[in-house]
Amino acid sequence: MPTVERLGGFRVVIYTNDHRPEHVHVIGDAREAVFVLHCPKGPPALRENYGLSRLEVRRIATALATRLAQLCAEWSRIHGNA
Repeated sequence: MPTVERLGGFRVVIYTNDHRPEHVHVIGDAREAVFVLHCPKGPPALRENYGLSRLEVRRIATALATRLAQLCAEWSRIHGNA
């Protein structure tokens, strides 16, 4: 599970054996959220939340949106385009 980005105390992870649609796991401090990226144009959308506050979710979604091109490219690198 490669960490592809760090956002404050959170790691943004793309699992190598994961499934479509393109998404990332944001993990930190025994909490996790999953965001669907909606590549290539976004915006990222929360799919699952395990313990993050609404404010944290909004901040993370905003940060992911600013890095969307890189995250989509990384997903393609790991999983291929098909």
